[in-house]
Amino acid sequence: MTRFLLWLIGGVVLGGIIHIMVILTLPLLDDDTVWTRIAALDADNKMVVLPDLAPGEPNPLGLDPMLIYGVCRLDLAQDPGYLSGVLPDAPWSVAIFNAAGVIIYSTTNRDGIGQTLDLGIFNAAQTRLLAQQQLDVAEGVLVVESATNQLFTLVRLIPPHQAMRTRFANKLAESRCGNRG
Repeated sequence: MTRFLLWLIGGVVLGGIIHIMVILTLPLLDDDTVWTRIAALDADNKMVVLPDLAPGEPNPLGLDPMLIYGVCRLDLAQDPGYLSGVLPDAPWSVAIFNAAGVIIYSTTNRDGIGQTLDLGIFNAAQTRLLAQQQLDVAEGVLVVESATNQLFTLVRLIPPHQAMRTRFANKLAESRCGNRG
């Protein structure tokens, strides 16, 4: 009887370990990731305003249809990335994601930066050059360090009224995003 219980406990523990390993490795096998979905938008080094979502339509990125979204993909391998623009005087936020879809930095206009968005995104080597004053950065640029070179930014605007959506989307489209040498 004791031997049977030991085999049963061993089988349950081994089954649990296998179950957890399968659950943790399955997402790595999926080719349809946030990174590939953003790549399909052709947002390399430019701000792309996503089209409005209507309730009930397919929403593959899981976005809130009440917000206005702008996306930009960056590669920091050669040069630092920059995101700049003057956004409307309404709540907005910006988040920087790595290729795995993990947020590495996020801020809002409620953090004291007002309407002006001016971000410099650097990898570790570029940050060292910045610290040694071998890279020039304009005054007032918010410096963000990234551990990886492949990343994308997501800007979210919250228009106070539906009638303002077009004006807000146009203002977001005027934002500059890309690499500067």
